[in-house]
Amino acid sequence: MFGEFKSPQPAATVTDPQQVNQLYRYWRFHIMLTMYLGYAVFYLTRKNFNYAMPAMLADLGLDKADIGMMGTLFYITYGCSKFLSGIISDRSNPRYFMGLGLIATGIVNILFGFSSSLLVLSGLWVLNAWFQGWGWPPCSKLMTTWYSRSERGLWWSLWNTAHNVGGALIPLLAGYLTLHFSWRYGFIIPGIIAVLVGLVLCWRLRDKPVTLGLPTVGRWRNDQLELAQEQEGQGLSHGEILRKYVLSNKYIWLLAFSYVLVYIVRTAINDWGNLYLTEQHGYGLITANTALSLFEVGGFIGSLVAGWGSDKLFGGNRGPMNLIFSIGIFLSVAALWLMPMTGFVLQAGCFFAIGFFVFGPQMLIGMAAAECSHKDSAGAATGFVGLFAYMGAALAGYPLAVIMEHYHWAGFFTVISSAAAVVGLLLLPFLKAQSIDEGVTVVSQNS
Repeated sequence: MFGEFKSPQPAATVTDPQQVNQLYRYWRFHIMLTMYLGYAVFYLTRKNFNYAMPAMLADLGLDKADIGMMGTLFYITYGCSKFLSGIISDRSNPRYFMGLGLIATGIVNILFGFSSSLLVLSGLWVLNAWFQGWGWPPCSKLMTTWYSRSERGLWWSLWNTAHNVGGALIPLLAGYLTLHFSWRYGFIIPGIIAVLVGLVLCWRLRDKPVTLGLPTVGRWRNDQLELAQEQEGQGLSHGEILRKYVLSNKYIWLLAFSYVLVYIVRTAINDWGNLYLTEQHGYGLITANTALSLFEVGGFIGSLVAGWGSDKLFGGNRGPMNLIFSIGIFLSVAALWLMPMTGFVLQAGCFFAIGFFVFGPQMLIGMAAAECSHKDSAGAATGFVGLFAYMGAALAGYPLAVIMEHYHWAGFFTVISSAAAVVGLLLLPFLKAQSIDEGVTVVSQNS
């Protein structure tokens, strides 16, 4: 880390309790609001590809395999970037790391909108994937340093709905621009928005509380769960923390493999859902995108329910809620595939249900990874499981396109139904992954 990217040193300690409370409340609100806006806009410059895809196929003469390959390259690159940037972000200043990443992805989207060659489009989309990976890790660092364990489920779930806001807006924005102008405007306009919002991130985000002279969030809230994690593994180097609390942590590996399957389902529905409705059921692009937008609406509600439930119903244990939601994923996917009656309302309802149940584990698995790890490796832990997540997303690109070419939509639903069924099995150990000691719930590294 160098220059403005480097995490600043702790500032002089603020001793006035009233001032500490005021600063904490002020910055928690403004950091959450800025993170929320920034991550939602990251989605505008990522998911626009999916909703411009049918028009790109017609205009540029591409086929499903070309689109699938671009999607696979994007997800592989994004996953690698997420892990590497996660390691770096633990030692960096989130305001510039996230802000410049969003500016860069905006510029790439603008260039994408002016391109036509498959080779150039693929190269730009891979570059976009690299800068997209700069969004999540700084947020996970901020969420684990400004919000404590006993409250984090609700706050993380609130922030996580930025996925759904961005994901719900982009099909309407990209669909409108594509229908009335050109698919190219579906990249140029979101790119301009991203550059402007990236400047806002550089202006309004801040680093850890101690860099503003504030006590840690565990001390401020007197949260025993948080204090236990803050005191874990003190004195270790960054390399030792990475090896012990991420790469050698069996719970991190279980979460990583679960994430692969969750993202196969999530990405398959999100990337291919509108094509399924247009090809299989004859809907127009706007109608199909409207139905698919309910996937994000369901995810918005599901994230909030999952976060609130894991805090209030299970005392901060993410395992039981993860298991309940994984069962819901399987049932809702099976309903979309096998229901004997079809119609816009029923199919849109299925997309809503899948989103509701998919975004619960999508949020909780990332949060559980941060909580299973060291306090100073939240970015690396979430980036590591994110790498596996986007391996699953990559499998939902070109490999799934090949399966559809040979086995059509029956093959598509067989794959994602099987993935949904296995998620619950992998998450079963988390029902007992946490031990209770005098009311304090912790994950034991030696269990």
